[in-house]
Amino acid sequence: MAFVEHQGARIYWDEQGQGAPVLLIMGLGYSSHMWHRIRPALATHYQTIALDNRGVGRSDLPTGPYPIPLMASDAAAVLDAAGIESAHVFGVSMGGMIAQEFALQYPKRVRSLILGCTAAGGPTAVRAEPEAIQMLMARDKMSVEQAAEAPVPFIYDSGTPREAIDEDLAIRRRWFPRPEAYVAQLQGILAWEAYSRLPGITAPTLVIHGERDRLVPPGNGKLIVERIPGAKLVMIPHASHLFLTDQPEAAHSAVLEFLKAQAGSAGSDAELKREKAC
Repeated sequence: MAFVEHQGARIYWDEQGQGAPVLLIMGLGYSSHMWHRIRPALATHYQTIALDNRGVGRSDLPTGPYPIPLMASDAAAVLDAAGIESAHVFGVSMGGMIAQEFALQYPKRVRSLILGCTAAGGPTAVRAEPEAIQMLMARDKMSVEQAAEAPVPFIYDSGTPREAIDEDLAIRRRWFPRPEAYVAQLQGILAWEAYSRLPGITAPTLVIHGERDRLVPPGNGKLIVERIPGAKLVMIPHASHLFLTDQPEAAHSAVLEFLKAQAGSAGSDAELKREKAC
């Protein structure tokens, strides 16, 4: 458990596991505790570093809005505090937007990029259905229980067991964001765009999306893959926005296989350099 002071806020972060570093960036209003589905599997092979974005979890709640580039710089400050020069970067939803910005602003710090259930912003983005947008815009006016339950139809697949959803909600209720923090992050999302800049991302990239995502439609994942050179797309059947809960085995397999492939590629690159040196 640790904090780093950055741009007017104390940002909470922690680390678990050993190996190549993987930076985990969570989505709108969610604390880093929501990595509970996949982090144990990752920590078996990697050093995972997770942060609470400003305004949520144990991080400070400064006056908003919170622009996406600012939250990307928070993530860079966390890596600095951890003494890590570069990492694999895995972001979901808003965290995927932060990850895109991070890759654009700090390309040398990104070993590879994993973008889950996210979009690139701007006018080309595939918009959610009106009911989902209304829910997002009204959440700051809801009670805690209303705000916990209202997103469920839009972020979970209809086939996901209710007990798995309740496990997530139990974690979220403990760290539910204050309305002003939620609005500050949402303002950052609405003002951000990376679509026009995506060809500038050079890191190996995996894009993961649930086929039934009602909050960030899967067409957004396809748009990102078309713009990032060499990016790979994995569409997960019977999964919505929270694909890590809807289909954990498929999600774990896709992420771990991708990271393993990067280790193999890095090894091949190192061997090639040694051969050239000889």
